[in-house]
Amino acid sequence: MKVWLIHHSWALRRALKRLSDTPFASLLGIFVIGLVFSLPAGGYMLLGNLQTVSRQISGAPQLSLFLALNADAADIREIEKNMGKHPEIRDFTFVPKDEALNQLRQNNDLGKVIDKLDKNPLPDAFIVNTHRTNPAVLEQLREEILKWRKVEHVQLDSAWAERLHAFLELGQSVLLILASLLGLVLIVIVYSTTRLQMLAMQDEIGISRLIGATHSFIRRPFLYFGAIQGAAGGVMAWLVIAICIHMVNDGLTGLSKLYTIDFALKHFSPEESAGLVFSAAASGWMGAWLSVTSHLWKTEIT
Repeated sequence: MKVWLIHHSWALRRALKRLSDTPFASLLGIFVIGLVFSLPAGGYMLLGNLQTVSRQISGAPQLSLFLALNADAADIREIEKNMGKHPEIRDFTFVPKDEALNQLRQNNDLGKVIDKLDKNPLPDAFIVNTHRTNPAVLEQLREEILKWRKVEHVQLDSAWAERLHAFLELGQSVLLILASLLGLVLIVIVYSTTRLQMLAMQDEIGISRLIGATHSFIRRPFLYFGAIQGAAGGVMAWLVIAICIHMVNDGLTGLSKLYTIDFALKHFSPEESAGLVFSAAASGWMGAWLSVTSHLWKTEIT
């Protein structure tokens, strides 16, 4: 274990020294990696914000629960309890039948007709907002709620939900393709950078192999070099996205006031930020591994 730690600490110091020996080239490579990685990461962040904002926009898919006319206060409390502990329900609003009737009475065309009614024909109702907008999930939730006691009818704006879900699925597909392509670009960048490093140290590598250095020993510093460069690029991407969010949010302040919604973009959570840096480091490690393995294989043949 001690020998393993010594080897890795030596490889890490060698990688850091290579980065410090060429500061301009290293910073330029990190900056390019950061810009490349900021595109799919920014798309992921933007898509997440769109999903959040879509729940606030008027017309977002909701469930309307209409209770039976003979439902009493105990039935209402039971339904509220069921919705309060349901994982798919974000929040709900109770609409008493008397309040609904008064709203209809304010309509000039219906006011006189309503005044002639002997009793209130409207049921108590709930307006339910959900965490997800997936049409299949909403339909399943609707079928489940219909089985609850004293629930007479559940209305769902499924057409709106299907349009929104299709749009978000398209965005996820485009984002996946973009992330895959730019991930390959990042690997190619680190591959080329590592190859230049190996060509510059070809004599040193040859001597190391003559005195018995294994491929793992030769490869290790370059892997650290690629991983550090990738991780630094991930941090750079995080900073680029943060700057863009700050600039865009200044312009969105007026727009959010017009639509009376919280339209400010939110940055990555700590878990997502760590995932961004780790993904960039893993891509850098992969590019370095491919470059070193290819070089060692070619020199082994020759």
